[in-house]
Amino acid sequence: MAKNTICIWYDKEAEDAARFYAELFPDSKVTAVRRAPGDNPSGKAGEVLTVEFTVCGVPCIGLNGGPAFKHSEAFSFQIATDDQEETDRYWNAIVGNGGEESACGWCKDKWGLSWQITPRTLSEAMIAGGDEAKRAFDAMMKMKKIDVAAIDAARRG
Repeated sequence: MAKNTICIWYDKEAEDAARFYAELFPDSKVTAVRRAPGDNPSGKAGEVLTVEFTVCGVPCIGLNGGPAFKHSEAFSFQIATDDQEETDRYWNAIVGNGGEESACGWCKDKWGLSWQITPRTLSEAMIAGGDEAKRAFDAMMKMKKIDVAAIDAARRG
């Protein structure tokens, strides 16, 4: 087990979510499904309690903890993409599977978890700073899914 693992609280859908992420992203997999050894506040003995998985190499545990806590934008996965095709693939898979669009490259999956689908060109513009960063930032602020060509054009001025 990794020294630091992200624990994500789900109502009862941790396994479905983990399998979706494992199919969608590279270097992602479900490594274990653990069942509750006894009845607990969120379920019965034998039901899935935790799911161990990785998302793009990051170790996670999905906990079926019941409806007490909901996801918020205070936590998100940021996925760096190389081009528009990759950006579209991830965005469309998340939004098209019962998720929802948000602003500036953010979207939520159907379980309420937030994702930032961020083309590297946008991150590179922010690192460059100055006028280039300002132009790219202003362009991004008008977008939901990031348009790589529009960000590249903004970077060039």
